[in-house]
Amino acid sequence: MPGKAAWFVVAAAFVSVAAVVAQPSPTTKSAAPAGGRVFEMRKYYAMPGKLDALNARFRDHTCKLFERHGMTNVGYWMPTEGPEAGKVLVYILAYPSMEAKDAAWKGFRADPDWKKAREESEKGGKIVEKVESTILTPTDYSAIK
Repeated sequence: MPGKAAWFVVAAAFVSVAAVVAQPSPTTKSAAPAGGRVFEMRKYYAMPGKLDALNARFRDHTCKLFERHGMTNVGYWMPTEGPEAGKVLVYILAYPSMEAKDAAWKGFRADPDWKKAREESEKGGKIVEKVESTILTPTDYSAIK
């Protein structure tokens, strides 16, 4: 388990990417023009005892397939403290636009290599309990745009 300093570095990097939800308040100025680059933060809640299988699927298949379909892998994290520790995978993807995001996911979900990887990883049972997705746009002061 990383020390508090390592966790702070990961958390600081995460916060710099995930600064504003896609629907900013009227007083928040977004750096991304309409149709500009967007990020997606996804949280996968693993079935009990299945986090290692979920990480293996991402490591061995999913990340490469995301790239094939035009998704940029920004980063992957696991909470080390609190109720999500040992149960959740958090990751961020980037897309040139919302339209590109939609097209990328459509292609990914139809990809026979993805279907095979998912089927193989779930031979012993379902590995994901639920998925949460949040669309983000960078702030005007974000280091990542």
